Amino acid sequence: MAGYGPTPIEFWFDFASPYAYLAAQTIEETGARLGRRIHWRPFLIGVAFKTTGMAPLNQVPLRGDYARHDVARLARRLGVPYREPVAQAQLSLPTSRAFYWLERVAPALAPAFARAALDAIFGAGADLSRPEGVAAVVAQVGGDAAVVSAALADPAVKEALRAATDEALARGVFGSPFMIVDGEPFWGSDRLPLLEEWVRSGGW
Repeated sequence: MAGYGPTPIEFWFDFASPYAYLAAQTIEETGARLGRRIHWRPFLIGVAFKTTGMAPLNQVPLRGDYARHDVARLARRLGVPYREPVAQAQLSLPTSRAFYWLERVAPALAPAFARAALDAIFGAGADLSRPEGVAAVVAQVGGDAAVVSAALADPAVKEALRAATDEALARGVFGSPFMIVDGEPFWGSDRLPLLEEWVRSGGW
């Protein structure tokens, strides 16, 4: 993309993460201000949980209640809608596979799908745990919805997601969202301003 530097901001996230939804609202603007492309990288955070011993926020006593309050509060601050997701535990696999399928057949549509899917899940409360829900978002961004169901079962697509998840763990990614820029890791949507300051200053 003209005007953008060669090293992107890697944006690792799980589609079931409400904090990824919040970060997705501003990360492209952050990249534009810094002259950096955003490399959208969905992965399965559940695999990381097996390594770290962590658990989904909505399953953690006290912390889960706080997170629900916090996400709603941050959504109001950003001026975006927020709804509790439907079938949250089942969202990651079909949406992530759809992303990597699109990245293979229509790469320009993959980031648009990621943004639209997160908006559908957390902004509109859409159920993207089933192929028909995923297909609707694929169609929304201009993809071929008619072949989505078959694509989700494609061994090559499954392998792409598996490889991305393996890469995430190998790179030290353990949460969502998780950003890496110039080798420097930042965990959490609230770290985006710090990431921007880091890039502008050259680090410290």
